[in-house]
Amino acid sequence: MTLSMITMSSPLGDLRLYADGHELTAVSLPSDEPVEAEPRSSPVLDRTRQQLTDYFAGTRRVFDLPLSPRGTAFQQIVWRALTTIGYGETWSYGQLARAIGRPAASRAVGAANGKNPLAIVVPCHRVIGANGTLTGYAGGLDAKRWLLRHEQAHAGHAAIGTLFASC
Repeated sequence: MTLSMITMSSPLGDLRLYADGHELTAVSLPSDEPVEAEPRSSPVLDRTRQQLTDYFAGTRRVFDLPLSPRGTAFQQIVWRALTTIGYGETWSYGQLARAIGRPAASRAVGAANGKNPLAIVVPCHRVIGANGTLTGYAGGLDAKRWLLRHEQAHAGHAAIGTLFASC
């Protein structure tokens, strides 16, 4: 099947949404390299655009989309675990490693997190350093900081506010 793609505006810049048939395969941030795809809409891309629009408006906390990210078995495990991190919450790489039953695999978890093709929808931005600092993000630390503050503002969590005291 041919990969389809649409672009949408967001507070982070233009996002590219990709689907293979009826499944979402990627949400690319402005800094990501474009993938060759047919520029056309589809029901899953329209639904993704609407859910992301709702997320940015502060009215959606959970995404309900058919996902089909491409990656290794280990990456798939890490990406599934990312979806269990609650809106407005953060975990460390160590917490994520423990959640998948691999407590010594923090670095491998970090590498898998960095390869997440479904930015925002699979919330890799919710993973921070063990000491509470912001760490790498494909879209840059400003985008990560914006996403976490956005969620904090709409979730009412005070805990994330302290995260930015030194940023």
